[in-house]
Amino acid sequence: EKNHECDNWFLQIETFDPHEPFYVLADDRKKYPKAMEFVGDAQDDWPPYSPVEEDEDTVEHVRNVYAALVTKCDRYLGQVLDLMDRYNLWEDTMLIVNTDHGFLLGEHGWWGKTTMPLYQEIAHIPLFVYDPRLKETCGTRRKAIVQTVDLAPTLLEFFNQPITKDMTGKPLNQVIAKDEPIREYAVYGYHGSQVCVSDERYTYIHSAKNPDMPVYEYTLMPTHMRAMFSPEELSNIELVEPFSFTKGCKLMKIETKNRMGDTTSFGSMLFDLSEDSNQESRINNEAIVTMMCKRIHEYMVENDAPKELYERVGV
Repeated sequence: EKNHECDNWFLQIETFDPHEPFYVLADDRKKYPKAMEFVGDAQDDWPPYSPVEEDEDTVEHVRNVYAALVTKCDRYLGQVLDLMDRYNLWEDTMLIVNTDHGFLLGEHGWWGKTTMPLYQEIAHIPLFVYDPRLKETCGTRRKAIVQTVDLAPTLLEFFNQPITKDMTGKPLNQVIAKDEPIREYAVYGYHGSQVCVSDERYTYIHSAKNPDMPVYEYTLMPTHMRAMFSPEELSNIELVEPFSFTKGCKLMKIETKNRMGDTTSFGSMLFDLSEDSNQESRINNEAIVTMMCKRIHEYMVENDAPKELYERVGV
């Protein structure tokens, strides 16, 4: 409302929903009858991050409550699109809609995230981009692999700003225009846990070969999500040489327990998404695993991974 007649403005709307607790308005809940009637002990608005132990009725109920929550989010997104219509912002305004992760609602026998392997339901996230310079692409889908690290360079390019040398992402304009790839594969995962790599066909989830080796955090800000590091955690702190991207600053090297939980115990997994998009059956193919491990190694080199990580991961 304030800036629609101006130029060179940026607005980020960050919503916590859809997220636990699945607080749902009555009108949205009514759209999903199975979200209305429920008798049971499980919370219907905050599933545990753990294996599914509830019965089918409970699982179905939670899924419907979540669907009602997504419906609410969809309606509020519609209000943003209505403003784009009202002020004809489609002529010169880029719109990006994305999220940070997915959520398991009983798939693979799990609730939530972080405590299980990064299946597609968690890692393969929605992304919608409208670029007013490429109106002819409206309504089209793209197959090229992109990641959230590409969003910042995309915005800088749109505003004619230089992309900083330490950014590893790429602007998405060529993907939007003609589905021209900006990478062969994507590497992702949790700190101290499995390392995943996906290309157009396969996803490989790699478990550490030496999981008993310690995990370190390299930081100038020793904080957890909800607390500072304790004196005990800092008792063996080291000051180490800079990484290539730390602007010459040395860092604290702190041995730490994995905050997310190490999923190495699940073992390594290879899936052929063209034949098994739900990742229900692992496949064995040593040649593909070798190629995926090589890609993980390339990515670690490119990102100046700490030396001990190569031995822990085993690539």
